[in-house]
Amino acid sequence: MATAAFETPKLRSYPVIPLVQAGAMSHLKPFVASEPIQKALGFPGELVEDWQAKAIAKMGELLGKYRSLRVYMDACVHCGACSDKCHYFLGTGDPKNMPVARQDLMRKVYRRYFTFAGKHFPKLVGAVDLTREVLDDWYSYYHQCSECRRCSVFCPYGIDTAEVTMAAREIMDSIGMGQKYSNEIIGKVHRIGNNLGIPGPALENTLEGLEEDTKDDTGLDVKFPLDVKGAEVLLITPSADFFSEPHVESLIGYAKVFHAAGISWTLSSMASEAGNFGMFIGNYEQLRTIALRIRQAALELGVKRIVVGECGHAWRVAYSFWNTLAGIGAGAKDPFAIELQQQLDLRYKQPTHICEFTDDLIQRGALRFDKDANDARIITFHDSCNVARGSRMGDMPGGQFVIPRRIITSVANHFHDMAPQTIGEGTFCCGGGGGLLTDDLMELRVKGALPRMEALKNVVDGHGVNFMATICAICKAQFTKVLPYYGFNMSMVGGVHQLVSKAIRLGDR
Repeated sequence: MATAAFETPKLRSYPVIPLVQAGAMSHLKPFVASEPIQKALGFPGELVEDWQAKAIAKMGELLGKYRSLRVYMDACVHCGACSDKCHYFLGTGDPKNMPVARQDLMRKVYRRYFTFAGKHFPKLVGAVDLTREVLDDWYSYYHQCSECRRCSVFCPYGIDTAEVTMAAREIMDSIGMGQKYSNEIIGKVHRIGNNLGIPGPALENTLEGLEEDTKDDTGLDVKFPLDVKGAEVLLITPSADFFSEPHVESLIGYAKVFHAAGISWTLSSMASEAGNFGMFIGNYEQLRTIALRIRQAALELGVKRIVVGECGHAWRVAYSFWNTLAGIGAGAKDPFAIELQQQLDLRYKQPTHICEFTDDLIQRGALRFDKDANDARIITFHDSCNVARGSRMGDMPGGQFVIPRRIITSVANHFHDMAPQTIGEGTFCCGGGGGLLTDDLMELRVKGALPRMEALKNVVDGHGVNFMATICAICKAQFTKVLPYYGFNMSMVGGVHQLVSKAIRLGDR
């Protein structure tokens, strides 16, 4: 690993509120999207001449469209409850990474153009004009928010900083100042079907290779089917699962679960991506366009169930948005949505998370495991933000916390949770979510991971933990990069279904 151009924070026993370092991260900005990337999504290719007027107009549109946004602009009393809750502030000390201060970057502009006091007495209420300097601050600090929503858990008024961030990014996209990483990925999904740009033939070859590898390992014909019409289950999983370590180990685990249960399933070459970066940029048109690929695949393949793989924001989008955006589940009313609702087997949740799917089979005694197969691992679990705070699983409150842990303890003998204040609803972000998983933001990613690394170190030192399981592709990708900065082995992170794959017994149901 090349030497970092920044200093990695020192690990402590618990998160410590840092000394404020004004402007500490003002230098950090992601690459701006080029004209071809922008235009492919219908955005201006460069900063428009009348950008200020158009940005204010877009803000007005969003304030009218999303009532919550106006509430968030008006409701904050600067109580400070959120100030020390952001992993980026804890890791950087930059005061503009306090959620309240990051919100205020927009709130001050809102007051200037959309309130009586701000229009007539701006200095009295802290209102500011939308200048190029302010816009540059927006671009920097609204790309130093992973939209994890931890701050919202502690806000007495329920202000959701993620929605403010999403609105700011949508405004910037509308005037030609979009982020390269997220927008380039969205374009790949539109053109090819997945975030990584893997074409259908390459995907097919990859799956054939996995079948051969799994046959060598198990002696059984465990299939990785693609575009099979009439299969019961359509699996929508993050494209990282198709080739990247450790993600692919979870895909192998899914396949073994379907095989052991005798349930027919398929992947889709057209909709080969569970992730939806439309949410990260706050653009519901892009979000819906991506989701509609999944609806089309489900209709064309004639499946009865849709199951989502291990990806945090994919599950949040599926759980919270698919119903109204694409008619997967009840919600949308267009003819294709109604057709899909009639096609799907409503005895099952639509959609279903792969952990719900596997846990149900475990609870019914349909799967058998050799827990000793995972004895080399002493395991902890990282709650991914979008699963923890933007969704749920099962039929119980907090099922998104219970079910993954129940699977782990069904397939392994050694498990230890991290400190209670760092997991569950209050979990710390991995530091790479929300469209920030790009090397041009590596300093932010490393420093933002500090609180999770501290919690991990405590269970490593106290219990000998050597494996951190998670159910998010972004978390897996982030941790494999940042763990070495803190002295950990990158291989100590993996998926829950990686553990399932190791322990599951095939052929002896």
